[in-house]
Amino acid sequence: MHRNIAGSDRELERRRFVAWLLAGGLASPLAASAARDEGSTPGDAGLRNPLLWAVAWKQTAAEFGALCHQAYNVARLRVDMAIAAGRGKGKPAAVITDMDDTIIHAKSYWGYLVNEGLDFFDDALWDRWLPENLVTAVPGALDFLRHCESVGVEVFYVTNRDQGERTYDYALGQLRHLEFPWADEAHLTVYRDTSDKSATREQLAASHDLLLMLGDNLNDYKRDYYVADVDERYALMERDRLEYGVEFVLLPNPTDGHWVRAIFGDSEPAATDDNRRRLREAAARIAWDGR
Repeated sequence: MHRNIAGSDRELERRRFVAWLLAGGLASPLAASAARDEGSTPGDAGLRNPLLWAVAWKQTAAEFGALCHQAYNVARLRVDMAIAAGRGKGKPAAVITDMDDTIIHAKSYWGYLVNEGLDFFDDALWDRWLPENLVTAVPGALDFLRHCESVGVEVFYVTNRDQGERTYDYALGQLRHLEFPWADEAHLTVYRDTSDKSATREQLAASHDLLLMLGDNLNDYKRDYYVADVDERYALMERDRLEYGVEFVLLPNPTDGHWVRAIFGDSEPAATDDNRRRLREAAARIAWDGR
């Protein structure tokens, strides 16, 4: 049975709720990685981890897989249309693709963070996880890349990572582990000290007929998007709206990327209470007032 709360009773309930929030009702869940309840396990402390929705969607949603397949169906269509139109007859035809969250998934890394009660990307743990070679192929990626190979379109892989001297070997090993075509040193570029991939695009555009680019981050397409302002980044996206699905195909990624930088000013923000407040403010940027 639902109780009708009216007048002063409703106000009393509201005050109690506000007091609960100030005492830690929201602060504690968001601070799961910083301070766990005494005697609780990481799993218990992480029950209200703000990563849960995003990671659960990546791990389980058929809609997530469908969006990946949809992106690669569009990419295949664009490649076939370009070849049918005679592209690639002068300079060899090529496609540029990002790696992480574009053709490669790191689901077990995100699952580990959740199990540990961590609510922000952890670079040190990423560097430990990556050499384990636990990656999986993004749905649709392998079929698309093999199709490119079958129609004579070269695939160039570009990623920004830094796991020390073996960074390049790890990246190449993952491509080969997943049996992607063109997995060799001539087709892989790894940036260790920057996320700016525009140099590779310019170089390949001079030697190849660049048909398409793929990524999970608008910064994979143009460096313009590397800005620390949500509204500016959104305006840039609207400026380029006719280019998506034509020159650039975007894969879904709700957990990380340069959209994070627009909120925090850093693509890999620290797990602090101040940043948790920023995350909450971003999530409620447009919100009903309940009246």
